[in-house]
Amino acid sequence: MSSLIKEFEQTPPEIVFEWKDKELGAEGWVVINSLKGGAAGGGTRMRKGLNRNEVESLAKTMEIKFTVSGPKIGGAKSGINFDPQNPKKEEVLKRWYKVIMPLLKNYYGTGGDLNIDELVEVIPITESYGLSHPQEGVVNGFFSMEISKHKDKIERLQYGVSKQVTDKKYIPTTANNYKIADLITGYGVSEAVKHYYAIWGGKIEEKRAIVQGWGNVGAAAGFYLANYGVKIVGIVDYNGGLINTEGFNIQEIEALLAGKKSLKEQATFMDFETTMQQIWSVGAEIFIPAAGSRMVEKSQLDTMIAHGLEVVSCGANVPFNDTEIFMGKILSEVDKKIAIIPDFIANCGMARVFAFLMENEGEITDEILFKDASDVIKKALQKTYEVCPKGINLTEKSLDIAIKELQNRK
Repeated sequence: MSSLIKEFEQTPPEIVFEWKDKELGAEGWVVINSLKGGAAGGGTRMRKGLNRNEVESLAKTMEIKFTVSGPKIGGAKSGINFDPQNPKKEEVLKRWYKVIMPLLKNYYGTGGDLNIDELVEVIPITESYGLSHPQEGVVNGFFSMEISKHKDKIERLQYGVSKQVTDKKYIPTTANNYKIADLITGYGVSEAVKHYYAIWGGKIEEKRAIVQGWGNVGAAAGFYLANYGVKIVGIVDYNGGLINTEGFNIQEIEALLAGKKSLKEQATFMDFETTMQQIWSVGAEIFIPAAGSRMVEKSQLDTMIAHGLEVVSCGANVPFNDTEIFMGKILSEVDKKIAIIPDFIANCGMARVFAFLMENEGEITDEILFKDASDVIKKALQKTYEVCPKGINLTEKSLDIAIKELQNRK
């Protein structure tokens, strides 16, 4: 780990807000790593067992991510320690957003994250408390403007994030009312892989991929990779998985993306234990960890590397089971062996959409939003290539670039 990374990791966050709900047994944190530019942004996640350290690490990751996606603001994150399967989830979210409303009004922007849906939960609940959009705090804190322009930016956010995708290049043939927020992060994760092979050399067609996590990010990434000619040979989720050494055809992937058939409904579905025993040795050049933070073990990576793994594109934030925030033991070792496209580049698609909508004016189309996200990811990888032409130590070099940029900001 470089001294730059170590110093950034060890610097305490600027603001930590802690919440304990004695009635429902929930607890949560908003961690604002810094208020660079007068604002900070980062989504809200929920899981049983979540702790303050996890939220702090993700806030720092968001700060790094904004050096790639924009805008030039500080990183933040919200996390709630509560079982998302509990029927009182909605009540917990309502109480949570009511408590942090002063932050959301003035300098903090949030969105969906693990187990919390942007369009179904975050936007309706925050609107019920008078917030125009979950990113309103970023607009108020970062942008200085007259009231009319402030309103324009909010309206662009409201339209762009929830816009239905209609361009046939970006949706399955059996389109199912997909919104930008449903697809853009997974799209970016897949584009990162495509750009990696284009920049460092090699053809993406006929490569094999394993996807860990089949939610919005993993399923969308799998769909786009399949459209690039990649063979999806393995899918593992929290309740089990599927393996097909020949690769699932595009119709099968589309059906799984659309939820027309869940993993469990497939004839070849295997339980979680069996899947975890078999999937890592199937053989794949591409791995997409998109299930959650700190879920990927060193032994799993070692097995995949022994069976031909070339590149990892991180759909989840902090996917490796390290105690450190950035270059922990697992990531440091694997980064020296294969290409690891870090989370702050690979999964910055949604953050980039927010930035684009706030920083630009004019037409909003599917093509503009998807192409912009792809171009931003490509530019970040090209910067890394200049100092990392062999494709190893890719994450460490990318982090150094990002932290140097942060140091140059006022």
